[in-house]
Order: sequence, then structure tokens, then C-alpha cells
Amino acid sequence: MIRYPAMALAAAFATPVLAAAPAPAPDLLQVQAHLRAVSTMTANFEQIDAYGRTRSGVLTLKRPGKIRFQYEKSVPLLIVGDGKALTMIDYQVRQVSRWPIGDSPLAALIDPNRDLSKYGRLIPAPAGRILVEGKDPKHPEFGTITIGFTKAPGAPGGLVLAGWTVMDAQGNRSTVVLSNQQFGMDISDKTFLWRDPRPQSRGH
Repeated sequence: MIRYPAMALAAAFATPVLAAAPAPAPDLLQVQAHLRAVSTMTANFEQIDAYGRTRSGVLTLKRPGKIRFQYEKSVPLLIVGDGKALTMIDYQVRQVSRWPIGDSPLAALIDPNRDLSKYGRLIPAPAGRILVEGKDPKHPEFGTITIGFTKAPGAPGGLVLAGWTVMDAQGNRSTVVLSNQQFGMDISDKTFLWRDPRPQSRGH
């Protein structure tokens, strides 16, 4: 079953997160500075679902608003964000699903103008790491999102996005781990177009 981890990934973007602090902590300000310093990014990703199954692919990000998760050839899925919603295209069953991005820490990844302190809080992390957690107490069924950053002096804002974990209300965990992060390259807007697999569709 290959759709579960992709749906968890989509939920990470779509889930509203409310965890405001009176004033952002220094590390949270550094995260915000990193997000605003990155205009484009590519990375390899590895996604592990609650059953230990792994899918991999390439993440492409272009701010503001655009993101693409291109899975390996054996996985007939594609996830694309346009700043307003996240679209999951399942080419195996010819289905397209769309979620509003909403207010969440991962939404802040593609819109650096958002105030991350309104959506997330710092949690204890190992040396050299920053962890930001978000959850909505009004909707516990949405679960918890934890985003990890690694301190890297040569990277934008001194940080590199390392990945994130989504934990649902039933305790199921889906984790995305990033590697080979690169910044500042030219990325065409055509990268974020996708073919609509639904019959009699005009496509995109």
C-alpha cells in the first residue's frame, strides 16, 4: 500500500497548527531567518511510514509557494504545492486529491513571510539540531508535526532543513529524511506542472 505515506506527507502541509509563544526564542528566529534566506532548494528525500516501508524521491522547492515531491519511478505518485493547496496525483488509480495548505510549520517552509512563532514551538533537541513542534489542541485528530534543522554555518541562515515527522492521533508515525540539500539554483516554474490522469480532463 503506497498511498498512506504520501497522505501523511500531505497532511503535514494541510494541518493547521496553533502553538503561539509570547516572543520567539532565538533558535526560532534563526529558523525564520533560514526560511527567508532560501529562495530555491533541492534535496533527496526518504519517507518511512508507520510500518517501516520506505519510499524515496527528489524534493524541489521554489519560494514563494511552489514545492514538488517526485517519487522514485516505481511509485506512481506525485505531490505538488502551488502556495494555496497541496495536490496529490495517484497515476495508478487516476485520482487527484487536493488539500488547502493552511497555517502550519511546513506551510511556512514555502511561504517565508509567515510568522513561524504563531504555528510552532521549540522542543529539546540534541546538540547542533533545532526541533520545532506544532499541533492543534482543538483538533487532536490532526496529530503532531516535528520539523528538524541541522546547524550548518555555510548554509542559508546557518541551518539546513533535515526533515520532519508526522505523528497521528493513533500514534502512527511517518518520517521524511532529507539529504544532499542544495540551494540557490535556477528552477523553472514548469517544474511544478503536472499531468492530470483523470479521463476527459484538460490537464495542467
